[in-house]
Amino acid sequence: MSQYDYDLFVIGAGSGGVRAARLTALGGKRVAIAEEFRVGGTCVIRGCVPKKFMVMASDFAHQFHTAEGYGWTVDASFDWPKFIQAKDVEIARLSGIYAANLGKAGVDLIHGRAVLKDAHTVEIVGKDQTITAEKILIATGGRPWMPQEVPGIEHAISSEEAFHLPELPKRILIAGGGYIAVEFAGIFAGLGVETTLIYRGPNILRGFDDDVRAHLAGEIEKRGIKVILGCQHSAIEKTATGLLNKLENGHEIETDVVMFATGRVPHVKDLGLEAAGVSLNDKGAIQVDTLSKTTADNIWAIGDVTDRMNLTPVAIREAVAFHETVYRNNPQHFDYEAVATAVFSQPPVGTVGLSESEARHSCPGAVDVYVTRFRPMKYAFTGSDERMLMKLVVDAESQKVVGVHIVGPEAPEMIQLAAIAVKAGLTKAQWDATCAVHPTMAEELVTLKEKQSTDTSAG
Repeated sequence: MSQYDYDLFVIGAGSGGVRAARLTALGGKRVAIAEEFRVGGTCVIRGCVPKKFMVMASDFAHQFHTAEGYGWTVDASFDWPKFIQAKDVEIARLSGIYAANLGKAGVDLIHGRAVLKDAHTVEIVGKDQTITAEKILIATGGRPWMPQEVPGIEHAISSEEAFHLPELPKRILIAGGGYIAVEFAGIFAGLGVETTLIYRGPNILRGFDDDVRAHLAGEIEKRGIKVILGCQHSAIEKTATGLLNKLENGHEIETDVVMFATGRVPHVKDLGLEAAGVSLNDKGAIQVDTLSKTTADNIWAIGDVTDRMNLTPVAIREAVAFHETVYRNNPQHFDYEAVATAVFSQPPVGTVGLSESEARHSCPGAVDVYVTRFRPMKYAFTGSDERMLMKLVVDAESQKVVGVHIVGPEAPEMIQLAAIAVKAGLTKAQWDATCAVHPTMAEELVTLKEKQSTDTSAG
């Protein structure tokens, strides 16, 4: 009989923690998982799933406008409370499925906050319960970061509160330039809210390809979003009629809601990491090696709490690699190269591989760039000047396509399949040899022939 209560104790029942717990329990080990909020974690409860529902809800206004060009007469109105109720019912259903699957796998689910007391012991706060485990996996995810130095920040909300607003505001200001800020700007603008996006940097979506950033900034303004760059808050003041946003450039904007989407940080506060010998890196994330092991011999960490690549599918793959490494004597680590990602802005973005700038820094020789901008066929009858962007980045020496960037309708769906080709290392000639599907937007990916530039000093 083991000296421990469990073979594995998982802290955090998000996508990564749940996958690791289920696989390990199905392999015959005694496993428990603790969750302080709701099973499902950031993605299912307060992240990508409810956010995508909101994106889809808000996009109908744009679709109705497009429909009029095709002869439809649409008289529509939007009921925010009805939508929120439907969204909450579906999220509860999904959370219940996660919990049920844990039970079917034989995992003991503990509702409560787990804190490390030492390398093998956790305490469930408020329940006077102490549990021991041979191995521990930390998968507590991340939390929104709010700049506490801004006077009046207590009047602002984060993305997590945005999912539960009691009523739809008439005016909103969103601070931030990352994908969460851009996505929520599209959501609220699509629902008819007067929306302002403010970002301290020179352009939105830092880290993405520069053509993508510039193109999307222009496109979201066409959707009615006011974008203010190179500026940030100096203060927020509550007034009789709303919230007064005082900006560093001297301007003032009154809105009903102020939302900060200025980044997320690893959720490590009050976890008892020091007591267990678990160190943080210089970014405040749990320090792990390539096999996700922490500085404590029997403790691992996966997902956003390690701040490696903060994507739900990545956390799941890290969980699988953890299980293979620790319980199947098959050391594995996730390959973070050529991971596709999507931004559910309006229009959306799909990207995989290297940006043009990254390619010029990392490819040994020249870089070939192919770009096209065109009006999607769907908008032919509407008079819309919305444009689609597609861009291929090619290593001129090997002719491998090392980056694909798309902005426009269905970009996330396209990038999933383009990612297979980039991950496989296919060449531009192989893309060109693939026959187009006509008439589609995606056919442009295999019909791009004219190089934009081969100058290694460009960009």
